[in-house]
Amino acid sequence: MIEHPVTIHGYPFKPCLYQLPDGKLSYIDTGNGPTVVMLHGNPSWSYYYRNLANLLKESHRVIVPDHLGCGLSDKPQNYSYRLKDHIDNLEKLLTHLQVKKCSLVVHDWGGAIGMGYAVRHPESIQSLVILNTAAFRSPHIPLRIKLCRTPLLGPLLIRGFNAFAGAAVHMAVTKKMQKEVAGAFLLPYNSWRNRIATLRFVQDIPLSANDPSWQTLKEIEQGLHLFRNNPMLIAWGGKDFCFNDHFYQEWQTRFPQAHCHYFADAGHYVLEDAFERIGPIVDEFLTKNMS
Repeated sequence: MIEHPVTIHGYPFKPCLYQLPDGKLSYIDTGNGPTVVMLHGNPSWSYYYRNLANLLKESHRVIVPDHLGCGLSDKPQNYSYRLKDHIDNLEKLLTHLQVKKCSLVVHDWGGAIGMGYAVRHPESIQSLVILNTAAFRSPHIPLRIKLCRTPLLGPLLIRGFNAFAGAAVHMAVTKKMQKEVAGAFLLPYNSWRNRIATLRFVQDIPLSANDPSWQTLKEIEQGLHLFRNNPMLIAWGGKDFCFNDHFYQEWQTRFPQAHCHYFADAGHYVLEDAFERIGPIVDEFLTKNMS
């Protein structure tokens, strides 16, 4: 586990710890009111939601876990890091926190993890906020990510040279990150050992029926219809090299009732590029659709 420094730029939270069978899970639990659960992707961590959590905590209970292997959570070296594992961990955490009803905010891998939890507990989901993510199968994968799945080369690039997290602070945004912000994004991924989950997430992308998490994602996809009547907000960065307009259009097709906001000038880390515009929209949406 990364020890929490005295200060992390822009991250005023004191994380809590929950003991899982394979390690400690770090999570933010702040504010009071209807519960919002925010789920990050790879290679970010709860830091990605710092501004949104600060905004929403005034009127909501905000829970933001660091997936096992990510952020300030433990990083076990012999853990499988499959999609099902992350869903199981989220389920255990929310049961521990006695969360009966919640809204989900999901980004990147957080989409599959969050919707995996939602499909297991559809009655507990009030509303959904979708940020540059997927929870359905797709053959689309950028070459730069495909290279990181290559045996031998992938571990060398991701764990040796930090090519995934290191590149993301430049390639996942359209506005240059402040040095302190980029440093905070990279803080948990400062060694070969601490980059284990960054690699395992890439290796676990389900691209064919031969991939271990294909069936898990298929079952999630088949359960998405359960949320056709749930309030949904889609806030999308139009310059995402990974989750491009194909994914945005797929969400719109599956959920024609969704309130859609397209930010043509924002990248994959859409909350970094367009938070000033997105934050108030999310706040208003959640306040309107939670009780």
